[in-house]
Amino acid sequence: MNKLLEGLGEFRKDVFPRYEFRFRELATRQDPEAMLITCADSRIDPALIMQSDPGDVFVCRTAGNIVPPYEEGGGVVATIEYAIEVLRIRDIIVCGHSDCGAMNAALHPEKAERLPAVRRWLRHVECARRVALEDADANTADRVSTITEENVLVQLNHLLTYPCVAAAEKRGGLNLYGWVYDIPTGELKMFDPAEGTFAAFDGTLPVLARRRAWKQANRAA
Repeated sequence: MNKLLEGLGEFRKDVFPRYEFRFRELATRQDPEAMLITCADSRIDPALIMQSDPGDVFVCRTAGNIVPPYEEGGGVVATIEYAIEVLRIRDIIVCGHSDCGAMNAALHPEKAERLPAVRRWLRHVECARRVALEDADANTADRVSTITEENVLVQLNHLLTYPCVAAAEKRGGLNLYGWVYDIPTGELKMFDPAEGTFAAFDGTLPVLARRRAWKQANRAA
């Protein structure tokens, strides 16, 4: 806790003054560039990864970057609905990551034996889990990689059960992206709907994961 308090003091003394004008602009409005749905994992720092400034990204964090289907979404539904209908966000990213505890628990349910709420939450990963277990010869690392990528696609599909998302995407007012971040290397992979695979981001503009393209490629749909 001391480290965090020291950081707060540094923010007030040195960092805030550099951003003071920006914070004054943000005091009464927000106009983010995109929405990021990512994991609650403490090792994922969206601002650091994307080098974004305050106000650039509207973030929703859930265990396993899970987006429950509309009828079960609760607070996640409200957050996404607000992003689209009020903030008029045109780009939504679902970002998974390596060594995700939720993905490991989905593959090994015994790890969540004493966590009833976690077990209920992980039912939203079932399609991705089955794909990851399809290859009986795959090793543990390969299965974790597969479920992590497939889970991103499954959650993108869940997004399309939200009326506001489906309507905005159909009229061309919304772009959906699937990303996976690798913690030890800093590499970011993006889903390419033309190829049906995740490919390392090479610094060029990302491919838009539009509805029909990535749904056709998603084996777990």
